[in-house]
Amino acid sequence: MTKQINWKQEIISYAFLLFGSALFAIGDVMFVNPYNLAPGGTYGLSNVLNAMYPWKVSLYAICMDIPLLIIGTWILGPKFGFKTILSTFLIFGCTYILESTWGYAPVIFEHKMDVQLDDTWLNILGTNTYFKPDYFLNTVVSGGIYGLAIGFVFKSGATSGGSDIISMILHKYTKISLGTLVMIVDSIITLTSLMLGNFRLPIYSILLIVIESKIIDLVVDGVKSYKTAFIITDKIEDVRLFIINDLDRGGTCFVGSGLFKGQERKMIYTNLDRADLVKLKLSLRSIDPNAFVNVIESAEVMGNGFVPLPHNDK
Repeated sequence: MTKQINWKQEIISYAFLLFGSALFAIGDVMFVNPYNLAPGGTYGLSNVLNAMYPWKVSLYAICMDIPLLIIGTWILGPKFGFKTILSTFLIFGCTYILESTWGYAPVIFEHKMDVQLDDTWLNILGTNTYFKPDYFLNTVVSGGIYGLAIGFVFKSGATSGGSDIISMILHKYTKISLGTLVMIVDSIITLTSLMLGNFRLPIYSILLIVIESKIIDLVVDGVKSYKTAFIITDKIEDVRLFIINDLDRGGTCFVGSGLFKGQERKMIYTNLDRADLVKLKLSLRSIDPNAFVNVIESAEVMGNGFVPLPHNDK
């Protein structure tokens, strides 16, 4: 059976990929690189190399990305889809164009002058202009831009590739979790900024990574917060009707036995958003003040009435 392609979804997907790649280049060239930050990944290491041995950041990165893709495919198999490969070259192209036209001049700074006053003033590579940095504001903005960029790349169905491939290879031959390995590899890359002689650089780079990760979660998962409620009550029918009729939600009813008396009890399992949970708690007080409710945070809820199940792009 031939799978029918959803062209609208595909167009949106590639638009996300293009937008995310262009935004990543803006974040790196105009915000991250001028401050010599190294927030992990091949582009983080490229920024450090660029400061030590001036050459285009994009060229440093692509010289690492292509071998990593080849080695990763050889060791891990064909896990890297077309979109990941396309993302690698789109980010390279956008970064190359931007650094060739804009240079590495910062967007955020306190002052800019034509003479160097003291060690707190950083040279804009390729010019004779110096600027007094605003590390904190630049880090916050950089983290936001990076998070949006990578979030849109993820939403397109691509992955970041790059240094993550190193983590995936190490994960194959060790018992260390992939998340831990990604953190270790990115931390090592971040610490390379110490070679530039400023101890603040890795600290701000780590802060950038934290902000970036939060923004990625918002882009990929959205701001919608879902809760899972387990309700044990003697008035199971009244609660069931309230959830169905008043909240317009569904759920599942389980039968279990209490630990103390072994008495058979019914329990409702239901997923709600934050507003519906407030309504449920207020109504339960009048329906059954003795009800027992356990509410847990749900990272993601998919299916009818919630986030649609993902499409299989294979």
